Amino acid sequence: MTSLSVSLERGRPYILSILRIVVALLFLQHGLQKYFGFPSAGPHMRPILYIQGLIEIGGGILLLLGAYTRVIAFILAGDMAVAYFMAHFPRSFFPAVNGGDAAVLYCFTFLYIFFAGGGPWSLDRAVLRQD
Repeated sequence: MTSLSVSLERGRPYILSILRIVVALLFLQHGLQKYFGFPSAGPHMRPILYIQGLIEIGGGILLLLGAYTRVIAFILAGDMAVAYFMAHFPRSFFPAVNGGDAAVLYCFTFLYIFFAGGGPWSLDRAVLRQD
């Protein structure tokens, strides 16, 4: 193995934690937008969006902390798949046209985190002694 490969392999678990944290912060903003208008005004609220906002805030915080990461990531991946097919897919097949590209990216990122775990910088690893 080359020295570059060794260096990259050593950093891989930490990049996983950074990916989880950044994705959680971005995802959390969607819930904060719905409930608090932060960082900008959210969509016109319908009953399903109140539920979605709770999922985004609660799941985003737990994912950010790395608590129960695999379970939360699995739930959020399914949530984003449902959101895509309910809200975006009826407009068009193509995510770039129907505005669902973020939902698809979140879905597959959460699916990856479900398989990979929370990484070394997570409550799962530090407190719960899980990965």
